[in-house]
Amino acid sequence: MRITGISTHVVGTPWRNLTYVQVHTDEGLTGVGETRMLGRTDALLGYLREASANHIEGSDPFAIEDLVRRMKYGDYGRAGEIVMSGIAVIEMACWDIKGKALGVPVWQLLGGKVTDRVKAYANGWYTTERTPEAYHKAAQGVVERGYRALKIDPFGTGHFELGQEETRYAVSLIEAVRDAIGPDTELMLEMHGRFSPSTAVRIAREMAPFKPAWLEEPVPPENLKALSKVAEKVDLPIATGERIHDRIEFRELFESQAADIIQPDVGHIGGILETRKLAATAETHYTLIAPHNVGGSVLTAASLQVAGCTPNFKILEHFNDFADADIKKVVKGAPAVDPATGCFELSDAPGLGVELDVDAAAEFPQQQARFDLWADGWEKRQPK
Repeated sequence: MRITGISTHVVGTPWRNLTYVQVHTDEGLTGVGETRMLGRTDALLGYLREASANHIEGSDPFAIEDLVRRMKYGDYGRAGEIVMSGIAVIEMACWDIKGKALGVPVWQLLGGKVTDRVKAYANGWYTTERTPEAYHKAAQGVVERGYRALKIDPFGTGHFELGQEETRYAVSLIEAVRDAIGPDTELMLEMHGRFSPSTAVRIAREMAPFKPAWLEEPVPPENLKALSKVAEKVDLPIATGERIHDRIEFRELFESQAADIIQPDVGHIGGILETRKLAATAETHYTLIAPHNVGGSVLTAASLQVAGCTPNFKILEHFNDFADADIKKVVKGAPAVDPATGCFELSDAPGLGVELDVDAAAEFPQQQARFDLWADGWEKRQPK
């Protein structure tokens, strides 16, 4: 079997573009992969055009390790976000083809499952008026849908610093959310890498009474010593890693013992097997894995393949029950959270277990997506 070519399909929303890639073969099997880009979609598409001609076309889709090696190292330059995302979508699609050809789910090819269900946490649910009352109501809605965990960034426009008035307001938002969800629902705090170590430590102490399940990306991701400084001074679990795009670059993070949970994005770190390898290394450092997952249903399906066979897998992020829920229709067989358990059930379907509906995808053309404008929308809802 050989790869004859690829086709790309961009599903647009105002704040993000989802890039779906179909890999076609000479035996009629087609696999699909997905990644989410913020402001770099055209760059990704350009890279994929060149990579298709240079590395992908004519390759054996079963020889995944060799194809990834050539894409990562064959062009000599360092592989950043664009290259690793391009590798990821092709790699996912090849696993999809391999699973379909053999009639088994991808998790079976990665060693077999260690669980039948994967706990989910909700994100994208708090795009509402930024008041305690509105957040309380929205958080209740999350729990009513069956989720046992959710994440929130309550910190407004804070950057490096957060004033006392804004800190008190953030505390009032979290107090309202905790009241709405009760003591047993996990509450993750997102900081989006915005704060100095001293500010992050101070905020963490303010939030401690509300029992956060983790403190996510408290400082910018480039300086791991700054992250270590925070980890040494707070008692909350630290989560980070969504903006690290090569598993080799996690080495220093593991050595520093600064993170309790790592959050690689399967769509940005080179795909399914790269994530599984990283999870295995994390396991040797007694670190859990909770992948970043703010894409669509193919990316969710790919992340679940990793989850099913990974002993140190904690939980999976899920966006599309709340933000951009209408785009779920572009994927047939989209994974869904069981409201009775708050979990995804692991699928036995061959490959990734999903199919791209090209006609439905065409209903959502590529946009000039701007994450900062979407985030800005939250801030404009803040009371004066």
